[in-house]
Amino acid sequence: MLAAALSLAASGVLVLIGPRIVGIAIDTGLAIDGEQGVARGTVASVGIASIFLLVAALARGGSMFGQAYLGERISQSVAYDLRNEIYDRLQRLSFAYHDQAQIGDVMSRATQDVEGVRFFVSMGLLRSAYVLVLLVVAATLMLTTHVQLALVSLAFVPLVAAQSIVVSMHLRLVWARVQQLQGHLGVVLQENLSGQRVVKAFARERHEQRKFDAVAQELYDESFRTSRIQAFNEPALLSLWLVSLAIVFWVGGREILEGRLTEGQLIEFLLYLTLLQVPVRSVGFIVMMASRARSAGERIFEIVDAASPVTERAGAGPLRAERGEVRFEGVSFRYEGLPPGVAPVLPARGGGARAETARRAAVLKDVDIVARPGEVVALLGPTGSGKSSIVNLIPRFYDVTEGRVTIDGEDVRDVTLASLREAIGIVQQDLFLFAATIRENIAYGRPDASDEEVRAAARAAHIHDFIESLPDGYDTWVGERGATLSGGQRQRVAIARTLLLDPRILVLDDSTSSVDMRTEFEIQEALQELMRGRTTFVIAQRLRTVRQADQILVLYQGEIVQRGRHEELLAEGGFYRQIYDLELRAQEEAAAPDAASGNGAAGSSGNGSGGPGAGEGRPALRESR
Repeated sequence: MLAAALSLAASGVLVLIGPRIVGIAIDTGLAIDGEQGVARGTVASVGIASIFLLVAALARGGSMFGQAYLGERISQSVAYDLRNEIYDRLQRLSFAYHDQAQIGDVMSRATQDVEGVRFFVSMGLLRSAYVLVLLVVAATLMLTTHVQLALVSLAFVPLVAAQSIVVSMHLRLVWARVQQLQGHLGVVLQENLSGQRVVKAFARERHEQRKFDAVAQELYDESFRTSRIQAFNEPALLSLWLVSLAIVFWVGGREILEGRLTEGQLIEFLLYLTLLQVPVRSVGFIVMMASRARSAGERIFEIVDAASPVTERAGAGPLRAERGEVRFEGVSFRYEGLPPGVAPVLPARGGGARAETARRAAVLKDVDIVARPGEVVALLGPTGSGKSSIVNLIPRFYDVTEGRVTIDGEDVRDVTLASLREAIGIVQQDLFLFAATIRENIAYGRPDASDEEVRAAARAAHIHDFIESLPDGYDTWVGERGATLSGGQRQRVAIARTLLLDPRILVLDDSTSSVDMRTEFEIQEALQELMRGRTTFVIAQRLRTVRQADQILVLYQGEIVQRGRHEELLAEGGFYRQIYDLELRAQEEAAAPDAASGNGAAGSSGNGSGGPGAGEGRPALRESR
């Protein structure tokens, strides 16, 4: 910055030395004696002035190169730091932020908005400093030459400043709108590209095109509006300069006739104004870049300054999960404090204020769970009952509102996030594979894993044979989000990725819901051995998972309404029996040797035990289904 400032100052001083040299040369070498009609100067004085001009021009060229080079280096460094700051912040923000963030808008901020700031630092900031240097040096030189003419020459500067301030106020609002629209356009484009299969399946290409066109048209209109403001601003500044030039020429001519000014000094003043006109006219351009950079900066720092609800406490230590006992002690959880629209919709009859109250109600209410080392805990319940919220609280994707979650007696809020999440292996419902090789996807959590460890995890997930059948084996490239693999294949790669971590606690979020019965059986056979000695939470959709669970937690509207083993809960009746009759009995009958005998789930689904809570359970189940 210091070197750039010195280069900038040198460039400003050197560019203004020229008019002073020309003025002196005219007065000493080219001026004509009015009485005798001969030149007052000599050829030597003109030659010396020319040499000085050449030296000044070469020095100015060097300083301008330094200014341009250093300015670009500074701006690129600023952009580099901003991009890394944004990316680092996005990695540290909790699920609460990502739940409501739009990918296209975030990408627009990390690219176009950062570029707007970079361009201003490179061009606008240094150019505005350059203009300031020119004005200060020029004003000093002009005032030391002829005060009256200098005041006339510089009178237009306040007018330019006032015009620039007015334009800046207009442009700031317009550029803020333009950058919002750029982010919105990115969101529309990102959704369209990510959802191409859905778009084509429903033949909605024209609808998507119209949606994109509408945003693009609005962006065009707002961008063109900035151009219209600039189109008015630049001619206005040029007019001010031309008026000032005419006034200076008129006043200077009178001063020459009255003998208070020489011809060289008038030429010097006119050259100063000529040199100043380009940078002064560029004030409008600088104002536009500054307005854009300010709007971009506000959008960038909305991310950089975003507060994460989930943070590490001062002095947090590593988690020592040796046994893997998980406890929920009086846990309640709600999505309060998140931006509007983040809270999930819970089951609620009616609409309006009542529905909004339900959405803001507690997702979990006074939940107590004890999952002992090696136990398998199955979570059942209709959509919105709180199953995913329970498993998301264990690795602190969110923090509890009341109560606490402990692992081996340690509150998860008192340990470092890295050690906590290293102890927990998660297979999420929304499967995500990176655009990389199968080997890299499996080893994502342990990039230093050996080939044999990767293959062992793939064998355990029953995906090794399929991978070996591919032409490139484990080096096969997986498309974006794993698009080149089937749902069951993605499922098993994701399970292999989790198993390679060898965690003390497993969270299987609907981990076998997208595979067929045969594939599920293979995965369950592999997992049964691997889950031994580990605490496992399973959001269960399959009867096999439910039957082998050490305890089943039945949830409804954020509360545990029943708990126990499969046989105990069947005998107890109530809400679990309804779930079994409506969703699980059909799986049992389909797996039975006499499944073709004709007694399906449809004949028995309505004969569940009424029991406690029966009237409440059925509507919620119908909503779920």
